[in-house]
Amino acid sequence: MGLFERYLSLWVGLAIVVGVVLGGLFPDLADWIASMQFANINLPISVLVWGMIFPMMLAVDFNAIGGIRQQPRGLLITVAVNWLIKPFTMTALAWLFIRGLFSAWIPEAIGQEYVAGMILLGVAPCTAMVFVWSRLSDGDPNYTLVQVVINDLIMVFAFVPIAALLLGVSDVMVPWATMFTAVGLFVVFPLVAGWLTRVFLRSSGRIKRLEARLKPFAISALITTVLILFMVQAQAILSQPLAIVMIAVPLIIQTYVIFWITARWMRLFNQPRSVAAPGAMIGASNFFELAVAVAISLFGLNSGAALATVVGVLVEVPVMLSLVNIANRNQRLFPD
Repeated sequence: MGLFERYLSLWVGLAIVVGVVLGGLFPDLADWIASMQFANINLPISVLVWGMIFPMMLAVDFNAIGGIRQQPRGLLITVAVNWLIKPFTMTALAWLFIRGLFSAWIPEAIGQEYVAGMILLGVAPCTAMVFVWSRLSDGDPNYTLVQVVINDLIMVFAFVPIAALLLGVSDVMVPWATMFTAVGLFVVFPLVAGWLTRVFLRSSGRIKRLEARLKPFAISALITTVLILFMVQAQAILSQPLAIVMIAVPLIIQTYVIFWITARWMRLFNQPRSVAAPGAMIGASNFFELAVAVAISLFGLNSGAALATVVGVLVEVPVMLSLVNIANRNQRLFPD
């Protein structure tokens, strides 16, 4: 394990601090970075995420994907947790904390918006970053890809009705351009690039050497992504620290709960760590690009819903790194 990976939590922590400091000192620079968008997706972040995903896609062996149908239980667990459990546990936790335990400190109107933003996060399982978490926990790249593709297909049909049901409205407007752009940027393009690279290199030895060379760049891209995210959101963090904490508490609990449910279910069905780890990561993490875009389109840029989805972005990386550590160290829950 290299220097970057051994002390990854330290580098991420430093990136968070530096990002908040830079965003506080240079708000105009942060606003300029935030304005570089297409279909509500930040372009610098997209480039960095692409850099994190490409090494994972390079490891995808198309000849091995067909064999996944012989072991479908992991996929069934992923679908059940992401679409039959996660949205409803998120809604329950949001109401318990925001409209219950923390209601004395949160006005009712803004509290409703916080709950709405958290629900949108709960209805949007991860598409892009799960490739990073899977790679860090030695997940099967072929299985991870299939899990993500199935999630994306279900999302096209299930996101609107589930979000509408839980939000209590019937006119949820999904920014389809955001969804399809994100899927293209974070799944299709790097997958095609990885396949073309494998065809060009031919030799498995050459492919492995390239993967080893790319690993430090992928970790650097993750750290830079964290820095930019916290830099862009520094003003919100500094101006509403108590609100950030109150929103973060149920989001963090939800992440660990869904991870534990999925991991235990995978263990019950005797799934190996290479399948169970990425399956648990998909449910635990979120498609935050979509959640942020929908929150802005429904409630406005400065709404409580938009802030709640942004807090989801802020807590995801540190929390998911802790789950990667659990997946790598807990042999009882994730046997090889």
